[in-house]
Amino acid sequence: MGTYGYAAPEYVSTGHLYVKSDVYGFGVVLLEMLSGLRALDPSRPSEKVNLVNWAKPLLADRRKLSQVMDSRLEGQYHSKGAFLAAQLTLKCLNSDPKSRPSMKEVVEALEKIELMKSRTREPRNSSSLVRRQGHSPRSDSARKNSRGR
Repeated sequence: MGTYGYAAPEYVSTGHLYVKSDVYGFGVVLLEMLSGLRALDPSRPSEKVNLVNWAKPLLADRRKLSQVMDSRLEGQYHSKGAFLAAQLTLKCLNSDPKSRPSMKEVVEALEKIELMKSRTREPRNSSSLVRRQGHSPRSDSARKNSRGR
C-alpha cells in the first residue's frame, strides 16, 4: 500500500502498481528536497497542503522556481542546477507512468547536476552576499594565513 502523498496517481485511482510508480514517489522526495517542505502538511494554507499540486505549475517556469526553493537557502544555489533538478522532478511526477523516466535515467540526470555543482566553486550571489556582510570572498584559511605574517 502506497503512502499518501507519495503514491502514484495510477495506484491511487486503480490500485495497480507499475514499474515507474516508484519513480513518482521519488519525484515527491526530490520536490521535498528542493522545497524543504513535507509532501502533505495540513498546517500550511489550503492551496499548499498538497506540495505536488501546489508546486508542479511553478516548477515548469524558471522565473517562478524561486517560489518553490527552500527559503532557508536564501537564494544561495546554482540556478541552472536547481532548474535542471526541477525539470527532473516534473518528469518523475508525470501523471502518465509511461512518460516518467526510468530510475537509471533519474540517476544519470542527478549525476549530471552533481557534476555542474563540482565545477562551480561558489553558489550564485555568494560573493555579493559576503561583500555586503563586510568580508572579502577569501576563505577563512587565507584570512588566517595573511594575519599570521
